[in-house]
Amino acid sequence: MVPIFEGRHVEAAVSSERALEAVREAFVAYHRGEWTMPPKVYVPAYPAGDFRAMPALGAGHAALKWVTSFPGNPERGLPTVTGLVLLSDASNGSLLAVLDAAAVTALRTGAAAVLAAETLGRADGAPAAVVGAGVNGRAAARTFLARGREVALWDVDERRAEDAASELGASVAATREEALRADLVVTMTPGHEVLFPPGSLQPGQHVSLMGADGPGKAEIAVEELSRTHVFCDDWEQASHNGELVHAIEAGVVERSQVTELGAVLAGDAGGRRSEDEITTFDSTGLAIQDLAIALAALERAGELDLPSIAV
Repeated sequence: MVPIFEGRHVEAAVSSERALEAVREAFVAYHRGEWTMPPKVYVPAYPAGDFRAMPALGAGHAALKWVTSFPGNPERGLPTVTGLVLLSDASNGSLLAVLDAAAVTALRTGAAAVLAAETLGRADGAPAAVVGAGVNGRAAARTFLARGREVALWDVDERRAEDAASELGASVAATREEALRADLVVTMTPGHEVLFPPGSLQPGQHVSLMGADGPGKAEIAVEELSRTHVFCDDWEQASHNGELVHAIEAGVVERSQVTELGAVLAGDAGGRRSEDEITTFDSTGLAIQDLAIALAALERAGELDLPSIAV
């Protein structure tokens, strides 16, 4: 019998802080070559959205996430992200768990955004802002709050931002511009609008850019990205499907100018170089992060009343 983690089970099993630490460990393991991750496969169904297949291997386990991204779904009363994560034993191939992909994705996306902000932002306790109060934006805000940091939310849907802030114990930014001026900013938008035009970022800011995870998406202008110290989750993936694509095509950013977050976390590369430096993190979402959350959930399987299937 294989346990099934519905979304509520994933959330009960893995706290925001546990998710952040699991994602941190995954970044380091991947950087050191202990975990492996074949390229993400996109199956486009544009303009509506796309399907993605994301495999990873590490810690004696393998995971495969089959997940969708359909940004227009909320207007139809449907979630943007749906799918499953399959977790298997890498020694014999047996299936160990099936997990709701939307819950896994939210946890690891929020964790990665905050992990990058804490690692690359200034060391003070300045408040943070999250632009986009959907499922993933709420996860990032929840993670900031769990780490003891004040956070303000902004969303194009004012009611959604207010509901999220009330639920989480956060505040609501008066305007989008106010949110985008925070010392630590996380953007969780569909990636169809540039939020940071040329000259908009201020000295010392850090931005975790989480929305441009596929072709044609961008949350920052190429000119603005090129004047920051750029970090990413994985060069190969980000340079084909993230913010970096546009800067590389324009010839303003090269591989030598971009540092992977895992290298910083492992102590093999430097992070922020000064208090006034502007740092950006280009996130496209990694299968190793999904594997990390799935393993963290499996640790708590015996404590939960989980449904199961026979395979």
